[in-house]
Amino acid sequence: MPARNAFPRALRLLTLAAVLASGAAHADDYAEVNQLLRAGNAAQAIARADTYLASNARDPQMRFLKGVAQTDAGQKAGAIATFTLLVEEYPELAEPYNNLAVIYAADGDLDKAKGALEMAVRNNPTYAVAHENLGDIYARLAYQSYLRSQDLDPRAAPNLHPKLTQLRSMLQPQPAAPAAQK
Repeated sequence: MPARNAFPRALRLLTLAAVLASGAAHADDYAEVNQLLRAGNAAQAIARADTYLASNARDPQMRFLKGVAQTDAGQKAGAIATFTLLVEEYPELAEPYNNLAVIYAADGDLDKAKGALEMAVRNNPTYAVAHENLGDIYARLAYQSYLRSQDLDPRAAPNLHPKLTQLRSMLQPQPAAPAAQK
């Protein structure tokens, strides 16, 4: 079974390498979409990405940028679909997992966010943003667990109070979603 999966994975990696190698030819397209994103023009960035993707449908970099633009535009379902398709087709990439985690965390689905970030870190152990975001998720999960423990056994409150106070100060004013990779 592993040998059967090796060929498609190798093919995906070769495809990804070829697409990324041709990035210099498309640098202007990427730069334009990035510039639109930095200027806060997410709708225009999506339109520009769609134009590019009409003739380069499998380009993972532009698809990633489109997902970022969809997130910025508040098109959560579209961004989830874009990033999910990327991780299905290029499971070795860490960035789409990180960005999925950002969306899941913003929705309060910390378990899904944790799973996505664990995949990002597994795929790229040196990906500092994913490690930071995973730490934020663990802190939020710890806070929830301590609150639950306190609810279940009010006698534990004196032991939990310092922990809750410390985590609350870390998470204030509002527990923010992890940073997206752009």
